[in-house]
Amino acid sequence: MRATPTAVSALAALLLLTACSDTGDDGKRESTACSLDEVSVEVGPASAAPAAGDTGEVPVGLTNRGATCTLEGFPEVRLAGPGGSALDLPPTEGATAQKLTLAEGDSASFGITYVRGPRGDGAFDAETLRVVLPGDPGTSSFRWSYGPVASDGEGGHQASVSAYQQAGD
Repeated sequence: MRATPTAVSALAALLLLTACSDTGDDGKRESTACSLDEVSVEVGPASAAPAAGDTGEVPVGLTNRGATCTLEGFPEVRLAGPGGSALDLPPTEGATAQKLTLAEGDSASFGITYVRGPRGDGAFDAETLRVVLPGDPGTSSFRWSYGPVASDGEGGHQASVSAYQQAGD
């Protein structure tokens, strides 16, 4: 059976249309970095460390309220204290960053793990939690009510931030 010229032209047009898309080399749609202008941030409820030496966990939830966007790397988390002092939290030891794509309404989360310290004695007296998303200049600030962060005895402090995790269904 011979293909007619019309059928061949239609097939060629269909192939050309299929090849045209706004996807990356891997076939997935490209998206921009998530922005705090379109992502809501919620802190807690926490499993606060009740006393010096105890470990606490503070969950941070993110929900995309805008166009599809991407979270890549680790969140930048800073604890601010009196007199302009600040403590940048490193990634949790062994944590591996991953790239998450959030459509409108999708959620992700990360956690802050800390050891509560006694007032003074090298502990960082945090007052404010500041969250920055990778690639976004904005900052979300929240009151830190979980007590001072213990010193690690080596010039640092015992607090870290986990990688982003997909949340919900």
